[in-house]
Amino acid sequence: MSVLRNIESKLESLFEGVFGRAFRTNVQPVELARKLIKEMDDHKNVSVSRVYVPNEYTIYLSPQDHEQFASYEAQLRDELAEYLAEHARRESYVLLTPPQVQLEVDEDLDLGVFGIATRMVQKGKAAGEPEGQAEPNATMIYKPSAAPPQPTEAASPVDLGIQRQIAVLTWDGDRHEISDRRVVLGRSKDADLQVIDPNVSRRHAELRQEGATYWLVDLDSTNGVEVKGKRVKRLKLEDGTRFTIGSTEITFQRELT
Repeated sequence: MSVLRNIESKLESLFEGVFGRAFRTNVQPVELARKLIKEMDDHKNVSVSRVYVPNEYTIYLSPQDHEQFASYEAQLRDELAEYLAEHARRESYVLLTPPQVQLEVDEDLDLGVFGIATRMVQKGKAAGEPEGQAEPNATMIYKPSAAPPQPTEAASPVDLGIQRQIAVLTWDGDRHEISDRRVVLGRSKDADLQVIDPNVSRRHAELRQEGATYWLVDLDSTNGVEVKGKRVKRLKLEDGTRFTIGSTEITFQRELT
């Protein structure tokens, strides 16, 4: 049996043993392992002769899910990091350091929903290596599908129906996917998302992702940010939130991919 299969079996046995008693309806370790691999694959950085992948992974969990992991967190982090390292070896990926996995709490996440943010971090840059990232990549949110849970069965490495979630802004019939943790909206061509509206300031507002939550922050613009006719300085964005900058109404949505 390959090392990868050994690790997969170990993760399954962890769930069926001490984890299995706690995670029948919560986030399951094997779900985290599979989605970490997906994030590694999705954030490859291809150079002339090598393929670099992130080496820092932060998992955001609901308070309930994080509490269930509390007694086993160090063991689980080590298992997940080993799983990532083996996948990188198998695919001939290059890691700047051994992978690190952290677990964080996000109060806005529901039970069973989790987010993953990745970052490429290095200590001293060698020739040919990519630049490290000051900010993590956008946090990808994973939530269970509509299929009912199976509380009497342990998880396995098959597809568990976890769907990826992205953030989208829509205005004037145009759709804009959000791929960065900080995005500036404004009239200027230098803005990350240009809003063609004479009533919009050159750098009007910034969309910020903090953990799994998105916020809109007014950048001291002339006409401000309005929600239902009321001016706000900082706005928490939920699925379907509508806000106005200048004369332009913008809708924030979370979409499953």
